Amino acid sequence: MAYELYYWPMLQGRGEFVRLALEDAGADYVDIARGPDADGRGLGALTRFLEDPSIARPAFAPPVLRDGDTLIGQTAAILLYLGPRLGLVGESEADRIWTHQIQLTIADVVAEAHDTHHPIAISLNYEDQKPEAARRARDFCRNRIPEFLAWFEHVLTRNDGRHLVGDRVTYADLSLFQLVDGLHYAFPNASAAALSDNPQVAALHAAIPRRPRLAAYLASPRRIPFNEQCIFRRYPELDG
Repeated sequence: MAYELYYWPMLQGRGEFVRLALEDAGADYVDIARGPDADGRGLGALTRFLEDPSIARPAFAPPVLRDGDTLIGQTAAILLYLGPRLGLVGESEADRIWTHQIQLTIADVVAEAHDTHHPIAISLNYEDQKPEAARRARDFCRNRIPEFLAWFEHVLTRNDGRHLVGDRVTYADLSLFQLVDGLHYAFPNASAAALSDNPQVAALHAAIPRRPRLAAYLASPRRIPFNEQCIFRRYPELDG
């Protein structure tokens, strides 16, 4: 049975971290909201799923993965579940928990990137909080991007220099690629400066797209372009 992914059809967002794992592993999955309405999919199917009163343990928001009768929400929890099933995590408990810890740290950066353009309230438009966004983004570019990328550099250095955990690609490596790709899009100047100080992070970001299945995915229409409705948004005035 194919995995079912429930996420917004017009966004990379937090669902893209899950898509990358599924695509890299060659897993059989259905991106529900991106399918045709005639097949019982599309945005309507996502909305019905999120509002379904029969689900005893509902997710707060997408992404959600369905595997048979099992439903998992939250990106990091989904990847914790998928990792051993897709061969994208080490076999030991120590490796699995460490990989999960790295993924949670990536989630922290993603949240901070989002808050550069919505520092006051998600319910407000960016245009309604531009002074606050400029101040938040300035700190993110000057301090937080360098601090986070330096930590990932340390992790790579203390491992083998090419992988975050063990001697093969895990879902954490795929997620770090996606994080850096998003930072490249939203903050090209700030991220380029930080990556120049963290060459192993830059090398991992360059290596992941050369994996055959991901190369095909990234070049296909299945890869949704970055856009200004998503987490990583390019507002040049915020790229300190």
